Amino acid sequence: MTNQNVLVSDVKGVAMAVAAMKNQSMFSSSVASSMIESGGVAGCTFTIPRSIKLLKVETAEVGGGGGAARVNAWVDSLRASSPPRVKSTTISPSTLSQTGDEENSWNLRHPSAINMFEEITNASKGKQIVMFLDYDGTLSPIVQDPDRAFMSNEMRKAVRAVARYFPTAIVSGRCRDKVYSFVKLAELYYAGSHGMDIKGPSKCNKYKNANQQAVLCQPASEFVPMIDEVFKILVEKTKSISGARVENNKFCLSVHFRCVEEKSWAALAEQVSLVLNEYPKLKLTQGRKVLEIRPTIKWDKGKALEFLLESLGYANSNEVLPVYIGDDRTDEDAFKVLRDRGQGFGILVSKVPKETNASYSLQEPAEVKDFLRRLVKWKRLTLQ
Repeated sequence: MTNQNVLVSDVKGVAMAVAAMKNQSMFSSSVASSMIESGGVAGCTFTIPRSIKLLKVETAEVGGGGGAARVNAWVDSLRASSPPRVKSTTISPSTLSQTGDEENSWNLRHPSAINMFEEITNASKGKQIVMFLDYDGTLSPIVQDPDRAFMSNEMRKAVRAVARYFPTAIVSGRCRDKVYSFVKLAELYYAGSHGMDIKGPSKCNKYKNANQQAVLCQPASEFVPMIDEVFKILVEKTKSISGARVENNKFCLSVHFRCVEEKSWAALAEQVSLVLNEYPKLKLTQGRKVLEIRPTIKWDKGKALEFLLESLGYANSNEVLPVYIGDDRTDEDAFKVLRDRGQGFGILVSKVPKETNASYSLQEPAEVKDFLRRLVKWKRLTLQ
């Protein structure tokens, strides 16, 4: 096992963080230097609360390999998560009945967060709600061109209103700067690259338990040169596959295949597999019509959620109710954290039943917007 680390500092500032690094053998020089450089962007000082200790993040050793078996497994997984549309004329009454029964069963286990709104707000009595929101498929619709995944002005207003009353974070697989360019709200926390790039609000924090200094967490800093290298290789290797697109999210990569014909999925998976065989410190996961390439450190959206709760002063508190809304497989890490904590709720955004650790569901971004608006209206009424 090798060690990566989250750099933290006392409220006295960066100088103390540097001193701590000199005294802590668990810090690698590359991580330390990259974190210091990141903290200096635009003159920003980054600190987190005294209660947060130096966090040790272990890197799991992943063997190489691959081959036809792995490629076939990937393609089967892609097909399973992207079922073809079936014409209604080909479905028998018995199949429709069975499908309806399964959907009803799923809805009973994961009821609509809007229908169960009162249950959610009752659970929040005497507690601070903290909102965590995925971006693609949650605040914006899934689109063919990932660079055009714009959120509506109405959604932005809803998120801004939520952030007035509740600490709010955007947690995305996208590059943090890219997500910010879509959302454009400075008062939020942003966790990009599946939580491997976290930065707090640039505005003064108004929440009573929150750290009043900026927050920065980049546990995969030393992997940036490797990610850049693999990005260039994948762009070259996949350029012959029509519709394939590789996105550099700074601490991870996304290989989009939404516009790739299914007959080319195996070729795409094979190219990705061949490249990753040479980089055992990177792993592959799957999202909605996207392959995600990430460092093998034990860090994900669930870890980001825990880090942000600690930054807000709610590490071991019973006075908080985290609510995480997301649509992707990668959001399951956060849903699982909430379920394991027995605290807060995960809300899955999906029109079809899926295996999930979420407690509730919403069908699409439009329902997410309605839920956020209702939450704000409820909060305003409680303050009157």
